[in-house]
Amino acid sequence: MENKERRVYKVVLTGGPCGGKTTGQSRLCTFFENLGWKVFRVPETATVLLSGGIKFSDLSEEEEAQECHCQKRCAGVYRHRQGYKFQENLLKTMLQIENTFFELGESCSRDCLIICDRGAMDASAFISRDKWERMMSANGWNSVELRDNRYNQIVHLVSAANGAEDFYSTEDHACRSETVVLARELDYNAAAAWVGHPYFDVIDNSTDFETKICRMIASVCQKLGIDTGDRLTTNSRKRKFLVRGPLPDDSVFPPFQDFDVVHNYLQTSTPSMQARLRKRGQKGHWSYIHTIRKPKMRGQVVEVKTQLTHRDYINMLAQRDDSHFTIFKRRRCFLDNNQYFQLDIYREPCHPRCIGLILLETYSALDNGALEKCLPKFLTLVEEVTGNPAYSMFNLSLREEWNKTTKFCRAFQGDDKEKIKINNNESPHEGREVNGGV
Repeated sequence: MENKERRVYKVVLTGGPCGGKTTGQSRLCTFFENLGWKVFRVPETATVLLSGGIKFSDLSEEEEAQECHCQKRCAGVYRHRQGYKFQENLLKTMLQIENTFFELGESCSRDCLIICDRGAMDASAFISRDKWERMMSANGWNSVELRDNRYNQIVHLVSAANGAEDFYSTEDHACRSETVVLARELDYNAAAAWVGHPYFDVIDNSTDFETKICRMIASVCQKLGIDTGDRLTTNSRKRKFLVRGPLPDDSVFPPFQDFDVVHNYLQTSTPSMQARLRKRGQKGHWSYIHTIRKPKMRGQVVEVKTQLTHRDYINMLAQRDDSHFTIFKRRRCFLDNNQYFQLDIYREPCHPRCIGLILLETYSALDNGALEKCLPKFLTLVEEVTGNPAYSMFNLSLREEWNKTTKFCRAFQGDDKEKIKINNNESPHEGREVNGGV
């Protein structure tokens, strides 16, 4: 009998007021328990502390922060002052509570899902940047560890105040008093705090609430490579667009996070499967991911992603496939028009086909041209290239010219019968003719 590796998956549910976080947590828990997983739910730390009798009037006003990040429970706290030390101790308490659940998960005999009601980076949204940096330095913390390496996935449920205003209400919540305008601001702050996490899903209000919750559950299942059949049918998918350089000045972008990213493809036992390593970091701090991309199941590509230690990453590099170049990118992550975007700027050394290549990616359930209205207006978009094999990173990294190799992959995203005309003297973003696959 095949030994199946046990999994521990840590997901953060965050979002603004009246976004469906409480319902989502309950539904996600039930769904995975029905799959046979053990599920732990980490409580919201601010709620734990405030339920113990702490009042904002008790806190020193000598050092000022903007507000507590317990948006749902703390009525009227937006203009309150609170001590820097309280915010620091709140974060320390959160990390310790989470660590307790994380250790339980590691000792669990079954697959284990750990749902965190908010996470470490939520605190950064509600304290000044200077104080946040001081807190990080004083405690030996850094954003890559607290944001990227600590949790496997972040799911942000957008407040009803942003896109479903008719359903935004405070009547049934004794502890909620935020206006629609304030709720939108809190929602944006909560999302912006997580910009840069490698697996950050924004679940907006473009569908009804039931479908919204299904999209949330489906996003977690998709990252885990769990086949849900048609139980969570959703039209949310990855969309990719070619961008013409040069890029505008940094000041034109909304708040962003930049990362250095290095991809290496690995040898596999079958040509129908792809495996790659990713190294991603800021300021000398790195996270490592191993991805296996399997053939289509029920018409969908399945990707299984595993977080690695530095040692595991170095060991697995020995399996590098020499028929591929190492891919180097600068990845810029940002929020715009309630959509989460990743902008990949390919860097040398690389194959000439990648020189100057810039691609914009997002996940969205919007259709019928609705997404196009939400795309960043400050970027020059050439065309949509979703599913176009000429813009697959696997094909872009091939050392051989495409008309001389048997490794060119046409079928992972597009139609198995699609055709492509290849001109070796042109980069794909400089006029190569491509038919189908979009």
